[in-house]
Amino acid sequence: MKRFALAFAAASMFALPALAGPQYVDETGFAVSGYDVVAYRGLAQVSVGQSQPEGVKGRADLTAEYNGSTFAFSTEANRDAFVANPAFYAPQYDGHCAYGVSKGGKVPGNPNLWRIVDDKLYLNITDVVVGFWEEDIPGNLNLAQGNWPGIEGKDASTSTIPKFTSQAPIKN
Repeated sequence: MKRFALAFAAASMFALPALAGPQYVDETGFAVSGYDVVAYRGLAQVSVGQSQPEGVKGRADLTAEYNGSTFAFSTEANRDAFVANPAFYAPQYDGHCAYGVSKGGKVPGNPNLWRIVDDKLYLNITDVVVGFWEEDIPGNLNLAQGNWPGIEGKDASTSTIPKFTSQAPIKN
């Protein structure tokens, strides 16, 4: 019985979204640098080793609050979908780099370096890091899930994303 309880607890840990600490917010003042997290679901995801399409910028007048931060959206339909199920759409690890979390750190996630794995959105910090992440996505996810409980409550990163010029969401 004890083994079953431990196995159930371990399996449950992987089913929960990796949210709970401070969301990464850059100088735009928006989560995910103002990119529409719902729009990722409609983008064509490419094979490992290829560059993903760029994310879709949100609009400053279409927002929703979640996890202590403001998220921007490109359409009202996307905002409504997010409001109905924010944990499904929000990036894992509060928008921090998934590979960084696998290494025990909390660094920014770049909204243009993304991948959806097992129906969850993950961001990474640089194209070089994406290469390391993609060498062993399952292994890196396992490490990240193990590290996250120890770092999730720490302060969110205030670093600027390297090689990324964040701009405020589109104003309409």
